[in-house]
Amino acid sequence: MVTIRVLDRNDLDALFGVLTTEGFEVIGPTRRDDAIVYDRVATTADLPRGWTDDQDGGRYRLVRRDDDALFGYNLGPTSWKRFLFPPETELLRISRSDGTLVFSDTEHPKEKLAFIGVRACELAAIGVQDRVFLDGKFVDPVYAGRRNDLFVVAVNCGQAAATCFCVSMETGPECTSGYDLVLTELLEGSEPEYLIQSGSAAGERILSGLPGREASAAHHDQVRDVLSGTRRHMGRHMNTAGIRELLIENPEHPRWDDVAARCLTCGNCTLACPTCFCSTTADKVTLDGEAIRSRTWDSCFSLDFSALHGHPVRNSANSRYRQWMTHKLATWFDQFGSSGCVGCGRCITWCPVGIDITAEVTATQETVSS
Repeated sequence: MVTIRVLDRNDLDALFGVLTTEGFEVIGPTRRDDAIVYDRVATTADLPRGWTDDQDGGRYRLVRRDDDALFGYNLGPTSWKRFLFPPETELLRISRSDGTLVFSDTEHPKEKLAFIGVRACELAAIGVQDRVFLDGKFVDPVYAGRRNDLFVVAVNCGQAAATCFCVSMETGPECTSGYDLVLTELLEGSEPEYLIQSGSAAGERILSGLPGREASAAHHDQVRDVLSGTRRHMGRHMNTAGIRELLIENPEHPRWDDVAARCLTCGNCTLACPTCFCSTTADKVTLDGEAIRSRTWDSCFSLDFSALHGHPVRNSANSRYRQWMTHKLATWFDQFGSSGCVGCGRCITWCPVGIDITAEVTATQETVSS
C-alpha cells in the first residue's frame, strides 16, 4: 500500500517529532561554515530555509533564494556515507596485563539513524555502498549496525546544479526506490507545500500518524512539472555508451597525461564522492601504553595507497587518476554490477582545479572515435 498526502511546514515538524520519539537520531541538511552540510537537526528551523548553492568546477557559494524553500539547494561537500561508513572507526585496543598482551575488539552498538533530505543520486550511492559492505561474503559490522535500522526521508530534486549529471547515470532526479518516505517541495503557492509518499511499511506507519490532507490532481501535476524542469536543466552530461570498454582499452591514451598536468592528487574527489570506500588502518599509542588500531578513509590518489614492499605501484598523477576514473566508471561493473558514479557532480565542484570527469570522458571519446 502506498499513501500520498500533502503536508505543510508545521506538518514536517511533526515528522521530526515522531522520528525523535521513536528513538531515531535525525540527520539532515543545515547551514554551517558557508556551506550546506549534513548534521544533527531537531526541527525544520535547522534546515537551510531560503538558501541555495551556486556551484561549478572548483567553485561553491551559498546565495539567498527569493523564497523560503527548505530543500532549494543541490548538494554540499558532505555525503551520507560519513554516517554509515565513518571517516574514522576504532577497531581494537591492545593493552598489557601482567606481562601479557590483551587484544579487545571495539564494540559498536547499533544506531537508529533517520536521514532527512536524501536525493535520488544519493539513494543510488547508498545502494552502491550496500553492495560493497553488505552483499559480499564478509559483511562490515559497523556499516550494518548503522544501515539496518536506517529510516530514509528522500526528496525529489526541484533544481539541478551546474555540475549535476544524474540523468546521464540514470540515478535521478526522481527518487524511485530505496526510501521510506519521499517528498517533493511545491513552491507555486503562497506557502510551500510538501507532497509526501510512503515507500515502505515503516514509512507507511509513520505517515499514517502525521497530519496533512489528500493530494489533488493539481499537486501531482506540480510534481511532474518540477521533475521535468530539473531534468531539462542538468548542468553536465556524460555519454555512457561503451564507456567501460573505452577506458579499459585505452590505458595509454594521451588524455591521461593532460589531466595529470592539472591534477593535484589531493584526493578531494574521493573524499567528497558518496561511493568511494577505500580505507586504511592506523595505530596510535596512548600515554598509558595502550595501543589503538583504527580504520580511516584513504584515497587511491595517496602515494602510499598502492605501496608494495615500500614502493608505490602508482607513482605518477597519471596512473592514480587513471586508476580512480577507470575503477569508478569501468571495473566497478566487474566487481559490483553497476557504475561507481551516480552523477552527483561533487568531484567536479570540490576539485580545487575544477577537473571535470564528464569532460574527460568526452575528450577521450572524441579522440578515440575520430
